[in-house]
Amino acid sequence: MRQRHALIIGGGIAGAMTAMSLHRAGISSSVHEAYPSGADDAGAFLVLFRNGLEALRTVDAHRAVLDVSFPAERVEMLAHTGDSVGVRPVAGGTGTTGALGPRTLRRATLHRALHDEAIRRSVTIEHGKRLVSADTAPDGRVTARFADGSCAEGDLLIGADGLHSVTRTLIDPGAPAPRHTGQITVCGYTPEVPPEAAPPPGTYRMIQGRRAFLGCTAAPDGEVWWFANTPGGERDREELATGTPAESARWRDHVVSLFSEDASPAAEIVRGSRGIVATNAYDMARTPVWHRASMVVLGDAAHAAAPNAAQGASMAIEDSVVLAKCLRDLPGVSEAFTRFESLRRNRVEAVVERSARLNDRVVPRPAETRPRARRDDDSGSDWLLDYRIDWGAPVGDDAGARA
Repeated sequence: MRQRHALIIGGGIAGAMTAMSLHRAGISSSVHEAYPSGADDAGAFLVLFRNGLEALRTVDAHRAVLDVSFPAERVEMLAHTGDSVGVRPVAGGTGTTGALGPRTLRRATLHRALHDEAIRRSVTIEHGKRLVSADTAPDGRVTARFADGSCAEGDLLIGADGLHSVTRTLIDPGAPAPRHTGQITVCGYTPEVPPEAAPPPGTYRMIQGRRAFLGCTAAPDGEVWWFANTPGGERDREELATGTPAESARWRDHVVSLFSEDASPAAEIVRGSRGIVATNAYDMARTPVWHRASMVVLGDAAHAAAPNAAQGASMAIEDSVVLAKCLRDLPGVSEAFTRFESLRRNRVEAVVERSARLNDRVVPRPAETRPRARRDDDSGSDWLLDYRIDWGAPVGDDAGARA
């Protein structure tokens, strides 16, 4: 039987991970990335929690990430007064032998680690391939057409092309657009923070200010990595720019001003920072159509959560493994896509809802615009962090994933 070939649109974290998952499932793929090189938000950082790391381990890709990241064991909460309101073990920590705890790393570092690992596994990654259209033949074969005039053919097309997905609109021209959450996320790196202001080693320090929220942790070299969730409307690319010293200083000073009336160490942490990145925060409460014919979306292209729960990358990684299992175990592409959606939709939409509620603590919204709760936000994190994918179990037997 001829080996199936998948066209993966988008060469970010979701695209590279999908290629590796398909490779383990015995399905060939090629990755088609719109940008000439590099990763979006190259200066931003993220956290991979236990569920995302365990999904990486499913396809033996976790070591490449562990080697370029650092852990933390506890979370300390501070009020705007600077007073500690509690210290607890970080959710998803290494409480049992062999468990993978949360790891912090730059987004660009994760992108590079997964790309290098995919290439090591003989995955083809092409840059400068911006998707403009896709046609499905009567036999189900897909032809993707790119802005440079080239095209590619495969048995299926997977849209891992992120928040502003072209694939999503090709599948469903009426798909809802991402919604700006009323939040701007700003992050940066401060090489020298006074000892009294710096978070203790191995600790994520979370500071609830009067006008914004700041989280920070210290890297092994002592540099403090911080992010701030700040209220603000949607900004265009020029307004978000931080490429020049003046642009970076403008955002740094803006964040400092939001914490300047607080007695917490937040303003002091931000004041000496560099490498600042500012991004709009978006979410999509529900994408009605995930697949059509031989095309499907996953990751942010299918379900985008506000950054507050820090689960975007982990959800995309989980998606890639579950989709690969479905394609491995089910005879038809359409059947596999349907099964994938049934396995993933409730979980990822619950994560979107949780992130939206955390966002509301920074930017309150009218009750009628909030997502309807399906899980009690105080029910804990076990359902989120204890999710496991059993690669060896057929999806027809145990749904391919167990929480």
